[in-house]
Order: sequence, then structure tokens, then C-alpha cells
Amino acid sequence: MTITLQNITRDNWRACIKLTTTEAQTHFVASNVASIAQAYVEPSFVPLAIYNDDTMVGFAMIGRDDETGVDWIIRFMIDQTMQGKGYGRAAMQVLLARIRQQPDCREVRLSYEPDNIVAERLYESLGFRPTGEIEHGEVVARLAIEQ
Repeated sequence: MTITLQNITRDNWRACIKLTTTEAQTHFVASNVASIAQAYVEPSFVPLAIYNDDTMVGFAMIGRDDETGVDWIIRFMIDQTMQGKGYGRAAMQVLLARIRQQPDCREVRLSYEPDNIVAERLYESLGFRPTGEIEHGEVVARLAIEQ
């Protein structure tokens, strides 16, 4: 398994918007097309395709909150046909390594639906801890970054 992150471009955006979650997961994450559109109007958001070798397996979007300086994983999804193969954990590790390289990175935050137990377990296993905050009905979790 070789996981890489690649920018969304005119060459891969169509493949990206075809990635889907399972029917039961559709309320957990915004569509990739909506996320790409959001990145167009939010200059600090970076949409990324997740690849295993030459196969796109998922999508993520990262960004820094200009007011607080906190880095966020704004979106994260693995295509329904690729779930259960370890891509989620591997992609999160690559994503976190990329975010840690940002200047002045002190912490990473993300949020997830309270009933998304699979995501909660993954994030906790990677060191994320709930902050006690709820944003837009989602649990906010943070990972402190040691400098």
C-alpha cells in the first residue's frame, strides 16, 4: 500500500466527485463536489485526492483557520468500494504528516457526527481527543502537535 495525496485538478476532479460513501454514511460528510466548490471560495482550504498507487480511493480537505491559526481536517472520506482495507488509517497518517509540516502547526482539529462510531474510533486511535465543543451538531476533536 502506497498512499499519496494529490491536488484536485482538471485531470482528476471528475473521478473525485464519483467517489461515494455507503447509503448509511451519506449524512456523515458533505459531497465531494460541494467540498470542491467550498474550497473555491475559501482560499485557505486545500482539497486533496487520496490515492493508493494510481487508484483514487478517497478525498480530504484541509485548511487553517485564519483567526485562530488552528489547522483543520475539514473533510475526510474513503470511497465505499475501498473501505475496510486500511486506506482510512493510512491516509490519515499521511494527511497528518503533511499538516505537521505547516509552519507554526500547534494542533489539528476535526469534527464528526456523534453517531459515526467508526470515525470516532479511528480518530481516537490516532490521538484525537474530544474538546467538549459541538459545531453544527458534530463532535470537535483535537490532536496536539509537539514542536
